[in-house]
Amino acid sequence: MTRIAGIDLPKGKRIEVALTYIYGIGRSMSQKILQKAGVDFNKKSDALNDQEISRIREIIEREVKVEGDLRREVSANIKRLMDLGCYRGLRHRKGLPVRGQRTHTNARTRKGPRRAIIKKKK
Repeated sequence: MTRIAGIDLPKGKRIEVALTYIYGIGRSMSQKILQKAGVDFNKKSDALNDQEISRIREIIEREVKVEGDLRREVSANIKRLMDLGCYRGLRHRKGLPVRGQRTHTNARTRKGPRRAIIKKKK
């Protein structure tokens, strides 16, 4: 089992896709890393030899911010916005959409499930 950046890569998948299991690496970044390491995109993750794995690991450690460091940076950025009290920070604090989406009918992902409103009888 191949382990890079603290993540076990899935067996039997193409290495281009397997690298995307690491937080902070998408398809395009995966392709750039493999190109620099000189590894074929179509090679399966369990078919890599130790030299290829070490080259990939070295490039990721040197050039790409992934996993814990990236998560910490993102949460620090959100905390900074909330501490500043700017509009985006207030939206994060209230748990509402941050990027201008409507909230009248949608935004259930951010707002959570609907709460039933109990009507009084007259």
